[in-house]
Amino acid sequence: MITPNTHQLNIHTELKAFLKLAIPLASAQVAQIATGFADTVMMGHLGRETLAAGALASITFFSFLVTASGVVMGVSPLVAEAYGAGNKTRIEQVTQQGLWLSLLLAIPIMIAIAHLDMLMSRLGQPATTVELATGYLNIMLWGLFPALGFAMLRGVVSGLSQARPILVIVITGTGFNILGNYILGFGKFGWPRLELVGLALASTLTWWGMFGVLILCLLRHKQFQAYQFFWCLPQFQPQILWQLLKLGMPIGVFSALEIGVYTAVSYLMATWGTDGLAAHQIVFQTINLIYMVPLGMSFAATARIGQWLGQQNMAGIRQAGFISLAVGSAWTTMIVIALLLFPRQIIGLYIDILAPENASIVALAVSIMRVGAIAHLFDGVQKIAYGALQGLQDTRVPMLLSFLSYWCIGLTSGYWLAFRWNLGGVGLWLGQMIAVVIAAVVFIWRFQRLTSNQTGAKL
Repeated sequence: MITPNTHQLNIHTELKAFLKLAIPLASAQVAQIATGFADTVMMGHLGRETLAAGALASITFFSFLVTASGVVMGVSPLVAEAYGAGNKTRIEQVTQQGLWLSLLLAIPIMIAIAHLDMLMSRLGQPATTVELATGYLNIMLWGLFPALGFAMLRGVVSGLSQARPILVIVITGTGFNILGNYILGFGKFGWPRLELVGLALASTLTWWGMFGVLILCLLRHKQFQAYQFFWCLPQFQPQILWQLLKLGMPIGVFSALEIGVYTAVSYLMATWGTDGLAAHQIVFQTINLIYMVPLGMSFAATARIGQWLGQQNMAGIRQAGFISLAVGSAWTTMIVIALLLFPRQIIGLYIDILAPENASIVALAVSIMRVGAIAHLFDGVQKIAYGALQGLQDTRVPMLLSFLSYWCIGLTSGYWLAFRWNLGGVGLWLGQMIAVVIAAVVFIWRFQRLTSNQTGAKL
């Protein structure tokens, strides 16, 4: 069994250990979400109605996936803690029950996705949008289980400080997915033109491929030969499953609250018609792409802090937490500057900004991009701070703080700014900016409070 890093506290050593995890995990997240970026670009070239319907369908599926992935990601802090403590059997048991949890979550969610057409119609979406979105979702739902299984196993691998295989698998899968989207979406090389359905089919096949390859990697790669991850897979262990749920459910609810706000905003953006929804999707997809870097950093923060927790070293926990926040803040600051300087060039990746029929979309997207850029600075910080709290296995209080920040304050203020102060879609995004600022402040305060009283002492 590979033992965790037990070096004495050293900023350079911790920074190196954090970057060793953060770089491949963040790169893998960017590569993975690049598929959604490519999808949006292709949707835009398939037509405005396709872009609007695809935006609605993709964010709806993404909302379900992110929520369920949050639940199964409860494996990461548990595996990291067991790794820090040198408990091999515990790592294997948590992994096995994580697969069971992925399956048990996937089945009811797939059933729910299959019946979303009625909900979209009742929410007043145009019949064409509902028809196109339903065709996309009916294919994508079959990729839910492998997507959850892959997210869970990614949490295991990161908890073991072995993130490079994830990067290789995700980059390969992303390339396959984008190529499949192009071939099936536009009907190239003799294949029929399936448009949105083709994009969904390529994505589903990719999820199954990535999940299968990661399983093979865990079975055969020399880095994992000491572990028997799937030896007792048929055994159902309710006690461990309950521990995963107890830790993972608040993470899932947190994810649902976070992405749920953006989903609600997407539906509210439909108030301003196809142009409003298209502008929102362009900015949302851009912000979502760059958000993957701090998200990967948050996974690394969870792993590093979880490993220090397993060694019962509070000083190590604090050092790991604040180093991850410092690195994340530096990165997001650079990205914000780029977004503020080149908004039209970024929007031009999705649509023709010189076309007269796109003028209203471009104008709205530029305004929203400015707000989204500022929000990203705080969004990245709050996500990394939340990853640090996950490493401490503190998930319930952050869930409540998230509800207050995103729904009670963010969505309410956004609605007020949009419809009462007549700021439109920009007002909705201003509300989300307020939410992430508050979340960043309270999560850092929470981490400081939980660790400040025992600096340098054992837990």
